[in-house]
Amino acid sequence: MEKKTPHPLKSVITIIVSLAFAGFFLWLALKGLDFEVIRKSLAKANYLCVAFAAVFGLLAYWFRAIRWNILLEPMGYKISDSNALWSISFGYLMNLTIPRSGEVARATALYGVEKVPVDKSFGTIILERVVDLICMLGFLALTLFFKYDAILSFYERSGVQINPNKILIAVIVVIIGTVLFFAFKKKLANVPLLGKVIGFIDGIFQGLATIFKLKQKFKFIVYTAAIWICYYLAAYLVCFSLPETSDFTIADGFFIIVVGTLGMIIPASGGIGAFNLAMKYGFMALFISMGKSAEFGGEMGLTYSFISLPLQIAIMLTMGLISIPMLTKARNKAVTENKITI
Repeated sequence: MEKKTPHPLKSVITIIVSLAFAGFFLWLALKGLDFEVIRKSLAKANYLCVAFAAVFGLLAYWFRAIRWNILLEPMGYKISDSNALWSISFGYLMNLTIPRSGEVARATALYGVEKVPVDKSFGTIILERVVDLICMLGFLALTLFFKYDAILSFYERSGVQINPNKILIAVIVVIIGTVLFFAFKKKLANVPLLGKVIGFIDGIFQGLATIFKLKQKFKFIVYTAAIWICYYLAAYLVCFSLPETSDFTIADGFFIIVVGTLGMIIPASGGIGAFNLAMKYGFMALFISMGKSAEFGGEMGLTYSFISLPLQIAIMLTMGLISIPMLTKARNKAVTENKITI
């Protein structure tokens, strides 16, 4: 399928909207807090713990690259782990500019160095998101079991309203759409304007179906567990950098990663503002469940976010910027090898 270049104006508008989201949520997060308390906490933080957290953040990249290779194998593609790593890194870099653009950028980058069709690799990326959602639900279950009071308090303070009827309708629409797609796929594929679209969607389904054809199921499970253990440690170890949160338990870490993930889901550039606000409410809920001041919890949540979020962004920027010359080198090598073959 021919790749269309996004219109520059559309990209600019998307970035502006994303920055507006970030600014709005950051304003909400910072409103009414004592910045002097936050400044003093940041000044006495132990940044060695932050460095350890960074190590696990980087390891998650590598484990995700190897797992991606395992997902692509059933479709007949054996890619380089390093090319997978740099494609993933480039995707995360793009997410810092235009939220949710990283998935397509990652698949496109891999095509440039390994010639894996974008639709098929994109299907495996969607599959990864489904698997990650299942893992996230596992952490949520642990949090509900160990920190139910904190979850309840966070829900009340965040003002999030969940409409079960809308969720049910969305699920039904997806199921009906999938059934209709497979029922009329062959007929629709013959229509000139729809042929390429059907082919692309079919490629995505092929990527999703690889979960049933995995040759290395145990390795896939092990690397999935490794990715989320790294995510957990990268989030939890930052707590030990602050004296006020150094006594947080393992269960508190479950709560933090759940709340942090919810904050990163909002389409704000790099999670800025949304992550900070989520941590503010999250730590307020934690401190309330511990019988401590909600206001002080909010200040500590922001302090935590001012360490954790820049760390995540620094890793994304560093790995992303390194990925550009590495992918260029790999692409040039692939072109050269093709010329020699010809």
